[in-house]
Amino acid sequence: MGETAKTFEDLIVWQKAHQFVLSVYRITQKFPRSEVYGLSSQFRRAAVSVAANIAEGFRKRGSADKMRFYNIAQGSLEECRYYLILTKDLEYGDVSETGLLLTEVSKLLDAYSRKILNSDS
Repeated sequence: MGETAKTFEDLIVWQKAHQFVLSVYRITQKFPRSEVYGLSSQFRRAAVSVAANIAEGFRKRGSADKMRFYNIAQGSLEECRYYLILTKDLEYGDVSETGLLLTEVSKLLDAYSRKILNSDS
């Protein structure tokens, strides 16, 4: 994964995270106006944090530094997982596509993180 990537944009995990962000923006556009500073804003911020931390971690030299950013990305993904549940329960929209993307990003990020950790041992 990381050896052939020249920029963070080459990482499949980042590409999928970016697709997830776009999906979150599309779904939150349909939220009620009353949510513009509430759930919509929080959800978008957390989604952007996932892709941004993957990008930032890519340039870090040591695996411990990289892992710190990837761990933040994982935390933001879990935050988004809750926002998906809330969106569904409030009946603000169909979250199935966004949920599938979240699951895919989570699995890729876990695999990518394991690869970074194993490169140290």
